[in-house]
Amino acid sequence: MKPTLNELPKEAKDKHIENKKYFDKLKKKTPKNLDYVMQDLHDAEFKKTDCLKCANCCKTTGPLFTSADIERVSKYLRQKPQQFIEQYLHVDEDQDYVLQSVPCTFLDHENACMIYDVRPKACREFPHTDRKKFQQITDLTLKNVAICPAAFNIVEEMKKKLPL
Repeated sequence: MKPTLNELPKEAKDKHIENKKYFDKLKKKTPKNLDYVMQDLHDAEFKKTDCLKCANCCKTTGPLFTSADIERVSKYLRQKPQQFIEQYLHVDEDQDYVLQSVPCTFLDHENACMIYDVRPKACREFPHTDRKKFQQITDLTLKNVAICPAAFNIVEEMKKKLPL
């Protein structure tokens, strides 16, 4: 059963303990083919997932902006990096640059990103389900399944494909 966006937080919460135990086992005994399986699951899910219909990541979370992101986006917006920082970003508790507010300032009314071609690395890679050495980002994945229906579906398929 694929949860709707409204059902997702509850479904993710209900699966949290099961997923955490699964990921703990995964870290202890990582299958040799994990990266290949994850890439296949990621590709299959995103063939049928239209992020523009959801954009929950953009509506509920803010990406981390690296210095390269700041340079690239500010140039695209024809601003000096410091201007961009002052207008859109603040430093969080981890001393990272993040958006001043969510939903994302750059999300338009049709769920499209106004800076898509130069978007931050964190946005380009979200939900990180095709990341190499996936077992190293399971804590992040536990958070992302509550935000992204595609990540939720990928983890559910992963548990079927790679029972531990």
